[in-house]
Amino acid sequence: MRARRTVALALTGLLAAAALAACSSGDGNSGSSGNNGSGTAATVLNIGMPNGPQTENHNPFLGSSSGASLGYRWMIFEPLVMINGIKPTEPGKPWLATEWKWDANYTKLSLTVREGVKFSDGKPMTAEDVAYSFQIRKDNEGLNQDAIPYGTITASGNKVDLTFTRSQFTNQNKILTVFVIPKHQWSTIKDPSQDTLKSPIGTGPYTVKSFTPQTTTLTLRDSYWQDLPKVKELRYTSYNDNNAQTTALANGASEWSFVFVPNVKAVYQDKDPKNHKLWFPANLGIHGLWINTTRKPFDNPAVRRAMNLVINRDDIFMQGEAGYFYPKVESMTGIPTPAGESFIAPEYKDLKHKVDVDAAKKELTDAGFKLEGDVLKDPAGKPVTITLTDPAGWSDYITDLEIIKDNLSTIGIKATVDKANQDAWFKNIDEGNFDAAMHWTNGGATPYDIYQNIMDGKILKPVGKGGVSGNYGRFNSPEATKALDQYANAADDAARTAALNTLQKIMVEQMPIIPTSASNVGGLYSTKNWVGWPDEQNQYGPAQPTQQNALQIILNLKPAGSQ
Repeated sequence: MRARRTVALALTGLLAAAALAACSSGDGNSGSSGNNGSGTAATVLNIGMPNGPQTENHNPFLGSSSGASLGYRWMIFEPLVMINGIKPTEPGKPWLATEWKWDANYTKLSLTVREGVKFSDGKPMTAEDVAYSFQIRKDNEGLNQDAIPYGTITASGNKVDLTFTRSQFTNQNKILTVFVIPKHQWSTIKDPSQDTLKSPIGTGPYTVKSFTPQTTTLTLRDSYWQDLPKVKELRYTSYNDNNAQTTALANGASEWSFVFVPNVKAVYQDKDPKNHKLWFPANLGIHGLWINTTRKPFDNPAVRRAMNLVINRDDIFMQGEAGYFYPKVESMTGIPTPAGESFIAPEYKDLKHKVDVDAAKKELTDAGFKLEGDVLKDPAGKPVTITLTDPAGWSDYITDLEIIKDNLSTIGIKATVDKANQDAWFKNIDEGNFDAAMHWTNGGATPYDIYQNIMDGKILKPVGKGGVSGNYGRFNSPEATKALDQYANAADDAARTAALNTLQKIMVEQMPIIPTSASNVGGLYSTKNWVGWPDEQNQYGPAQPTQQNALQIILNLKPAGSQ
């Protein structure tokens, strides 16, 4: 099984929620009482995640809390603006804020707070609550996970005004999607970045009805500022592993999940072809082979470009990712499409990945390498070898590495796949003690988040020093760091485009990582009892139950067969 690895390396953004591996026994089965077999009288929705027994904690700030792990925090705590995670450049949907306006250089934001909204304890939500929701992040570093440089925060009437010490163009969606908390509750909490919250109060349509380590049940409030959802009760079950979660999806006990299923057609879809659906759209984050650019001969861009030219993305997608989980990245820039199509520089629009062994060999011979039989030797005559490493339990990544191992043999590079201990692997990646590893990047509203995670010299640390927040390959490019700064602080779109085009050129020419796959915000769901899910024809939000847009999905669902 494979964990979605956000806690140990402190990732943020759209990659922050997914299936965590667990190590306990039992199947975590949850019944589906309350749903009629025909779907016409459905009242309950059963949601599952393969995250193992949970400890009760409804603190929405903590990525390790049960609310975050299972996704139900978004049913209680709502954002100011609802951003479509698969279409991040589209205007957001007004939610707890009805209007918002940035100044020209994104250092000031004015919000108009929706009136008539009440918290679940009956008290009205005010601009003061919204201002406090930002102030608590400013005052507590542990809550300000995106390191937003807050300046002044003021509330007056139904308006909240914020200033920032530098341009927040790259963080605007992260700021607009801040969830609102009641000041009257949180001002009494001693340490909001650590304390357990047992009685959450929010503006969302649901409240906690009951909790066990296996199942958390939410029930519908009597009133809500929007039309009440049709789903009366949400049951979140935490299954003990991917296999138990998959079994529950296949037999209908679980109706919605995010989990990797290796043989998804036979194991899930064919069990109920009419109703068992999946949709895994790409977003602006990627997975790929991160190369330690401090180790010879992989410090040579020619070697990295040659490796890129022989890695077969089709095989990785169809075999490693089961033909659905992480869509392949086709652009040589590493920018996923279609989500990032509009960002790709004109000169790279048609530059797609394709396997070209002859071109790879030319890259190497031009750089002084020699292929003697089936062995590649560097300019000093030393055979080129590489160790590819990922945790043993991450089955799709391990399959990806086996494919890459075979691909690299076509240019004489002898690769070994190391199925590592997970804790040791995290430490080695963090400290730069590896040759190459499949890994992910941050994601966001633009490709900036991808490139910043890969190339930023400001987060570059020497090999042996841990606590990194990106640039695991120790890529040292002052040109890239400068372009990232120019993008983040640009005065207009033309300057941003120029900076982003520079970053794409660096990616194509120096290949600090070899992008293979796009991140996804997908899900598996059943239409037997509920309809109205997002899909390829109706892309109103990601299909992942742990994303903020999950609330939007719940509001859109209707009992199957209803008029």
